[in-house]
Amino acid sequence: MKNLGKPIASGNTANIYLSADRVVKVFHEHLADVDPYYEVNKQKFAYACGLPVPKVLDVTKVDGKQAIIMEYLKGKTLGDLLNVNEKDVAYYMNVSIEVQQAIHQIEATEIETMTDKLKRQVKSAYLLSDQQKERLLEQLQSMPSDNKLCHGDFHLYNVMKNNDEMTIIDWVDASSGNPVADACRTYLLYSQASMDLAEMYLQLYCEKSGLNNEEVLDWLPIIAGARLEEKLPKSEEERLLKMVNEMEREK
Repeated sequence: MKNLGKPIASGNTANIYLSADRVVKVFHEHLADVDPYYEVNKQKFAYACGLPVPKVLDVTKVDGKQAIIMEYLKGKTLGDLLNVNEKDVAYYMNVSIEVQQAIHQIEATEIETMTDKLKRQVKSAYLLSDQQKERLLEQLQSMPSDNKLCHGDFHLYNVMKNNDEMTIIDWVDASSGNPVADACRTYLLYSQASMDLAEMYLQLYCEKSGLNNEEVLDWLPIIAGARLEEKLPKSEEERLLKMVNEMEREK
C-alpha cells in the first residue's frame, strides 16, 4: 500500500491516513520494532465487548513501517466539535464521560493489568530518581485495584461523533484496572491544556460516579510519574516532576 497522500492526523507514535473506506495507522520510522499486535489485541477486545470501536481489518507494513488497517467510520471528534462550539463544552464533556463510564463497566481480565503497566512506566521514567520510583511503586501497591476496562488515553479527541453515534479510537494504552485511576489520567491530560477543562471534567465525573475529588486525585503522583516515561515537552516534564515532588514533601 503506497501513495497514501498527506496524513489526516499525526501523533507521537504514528501518522493516520485515509485510503478509500479504510483508515491506515502507520507507525513512525523510529518505532520500527513496535509490535502492532500490542495495540490491535486491545482494540479487538474492546470491539468484541460490543463497544463502538473501529474494526481492525489487517496488520501489515507500509514502506517498511508497521501499520494497522481499520474500517473508516464517519464523524468528527468531540474535541474538534468543541473547537467550533465552545459554548457547548459542558454538553461535550458530559457525553464523553458517559462513554468513558460505559467502558468502565466491562471486566477485562484478558488484557494487560494497569498495575503492571504503571510499574513498567514508572521504572522507565529516566527523570525520576531511584528514591522517587521506589516511593511511587510503594504508593501504587497500596492503591485499590480492580479489573475493569480502562482506555488509558481518554479525552475529547479520542471520541468521534456521527449524529448520535459515538466511536472510541486509539486503544494502545488500554489496560485492566481501576477506573478511578483512568479518570485521574484523563484529568491529568486535560490539565496540560486547560485547568478549567480539567476541573470541569473532575467535577462532572465525580458527580456521575459518586466519587469525591480526593479519591481521583490520590492517584495523581503515580499517574504523573508514569507519564514521564513518554516523550513530552520540557515544560510538561517540569510540571509532572513538581507533582511527584509535592507528594514526597507530604510524606
